[in-house]
Amino acid sequence: MSRSVSSKQLIADMARAEGFDAVGFAPPALPEQAGEDLRIFIEKGFHGEMSWLAERMVERSHPWALWSDVKSIIVLGMNYGPEQDPLPELEAKDCGYISVYARNRDYHDVVKGKLKQLAGKIVGRFGGQVKVFVDTAPVMEKPLAELAGIGWQGKHSCVVSRQHGSWLFLGVIYTTLELAPDAPEAKYCGRCSACITICPTQAIVAPHQLDARRCISYLTIEHKGSIDEELRPLMGNRIYGCDDCLAVCPWNKFASTATEAKFHAREALNMPALSDLLQLDEAGFRSLFAASPIKRIGWERFMRNVLIAAGNSGDQSLTHAIAVFAKHQSTLLAEHAKWALGRLLPN
Repeated sequence: MSRSVSSKQLIADMARAEGFDAVGFAPPALPEQAGEDLRIFIEKGFHGEMSWLAERMVERSHPWALWSDVKSIIVLGMNYGPEQDPLPELEAKDCGYISVYARNRDYHDVVKGKLKQLAGKIVGRFGGQVKVFVDTAPVMEKPLAELAGIGWQGKHSCVVSRQHGSWLFLGVIYTTLELAPDAPEAKYCGRCSACITICPTQAIVAPHQLDARRCISYLTIEHKGSIDEELRPLMGNRIYGCDDCLAVCPWNKFASTATEAKFHAREALNMPALSDLLQLDEAGFRSLFAASPIKRIGWERFMRNVLIAAGNSGDQSLTHAIAVFAKHQSTLLAEHAKWALGRLLPN
């Protein structure tokens, strides 16, 4: 057995001992198509306000441009599968729907902590140098995951795994170690278009093409200003993120519940009542969402989302709480509160 193969097996064992559910090895070069897809995405303006995606495109498309010493890339996945199908929760109009991934600890912190532990053990055992990345660096994790054999990019553009379905957080370790790459994963979507069909805002404009400007995850998390009135009714009770295209994927029949306790839903974040959320002040927001990724969008943007959900609820008992925001000094909140009142109150 070669040193490369034995090293890979040991690293995979170490990764699983650290809590990772999927491990794959990729070369430090992406197919040209990955960079071309990114270029087209940017040229069409599908990235919206996410200007950082248009920056450092060379580093995104070419791992060696980010770190010239990289020889191999280790791609890790952590399963965050929910205990049950979240789609029925969209019918609870008096509650706010929070994306499955955000119902407990911020995955950036959890995954990065484990990556650092693993990276330290790899260096201690095999030497070399490493750099770890989780979602915030100019790294194309999804094409790398496909290249490393962990899964493939589905028609919704997210990674799908035959073992874990749609529920995988990704992390990456760049290393100077020379490790034989794994075989890339094939695409197994076939003729299925469930993710395209279910999208409430038709943000998946074609297979593998997502217009983020219409995506509810983008609108509730990344978009800072007023949300288009045409899209507001389509958002339903989704106040942070959207799981529709992930949850409907047939490959989830092979998925299991997350083993990492920090990814299990906190009761307070598991479909909170809109009536309670409308009472949140900024201090209450920071307290409720401490250590949560939701905290990063700030109180004002979050309350904008809650007001839209309240307007879609059909619950007139919420109008008093909404009316308070209609007079708020924030023009963003006042605008969305008036819209919500218009939805709930008879003409």
